[in-house]
Amino acid sequence: MCFNSLGLSEEILSAIKAVGYEKPPLIQPQSIPAILAGKDLLASAQTGTGKTAGFVLPILHHLSHTPVVVKGKKPVRALILAPTPELARSGWRKCA
Repeated sequence: MCFNSLGLSEEILSAIKAVGYEKPPLIQPQSIPAILAGKDLLASAQTGTGKTAGFVLPILHHLSHTPVVVKGKKPVRALILAPTPELARSGWRKCA
């Protein structure tokens, strides 16, 4: 399985290639197409297995293909609520 077969935009594929990723970890080929299809997803895997990119990449794809303004207002475009306990305990809280 390669990133090209997951349905992501060329811009995202180019960025993935630019940072040196060649093959998606197992969770990403399972999660990315499901999220792009608008399905809900609940995934569990060990730290470092690619879960965050597994949901962030399809979010970025969606954001790049949807309008910024809807009915004259800027809608909420993405909301991420501590996707893993590790990220919840990480340096993100230092920004508050």
